[in-house]
Amino acid sequence: MEPMISRGSLEYTDGMEIHLRPELEKLIQRDVQRGPYQSVQEFVEHAVSELHEREAWLAENRAEIAAKIEEGYAAAQRGELIDAEDVRSRMRELKQARSTESS
Repeated sequence: MEPMISRGSLEYTDGMEIHLRPELEKLIQRDVQRGPYQSVQEFVEHAVSELHEREAWLAENRAEIAAKIEEGYAAAQRGELIDAEDVRSRMRELKQARSTESS
């Protein structure tokens, strides 16, 4: 069931066809050619899996995210703002911690 890119669409041997904008096809081709993915099928499977994981995570954490946004908004209304560079530094730390956890 190996898909192949053909004139604006991904065509599958089982009849499934996905139409993509040319710029998206180029991105997929580039990723497959540079090596992270062995085939277009692998790329699409990975992309769909990642999307579903993110959507599931958002659904599971929606209330907590909304509460944190509300908390931050209320703090900002009270004038309790954090310096932009402190925020960037903290985001880098969190990103690094998550990256380390995934490894």
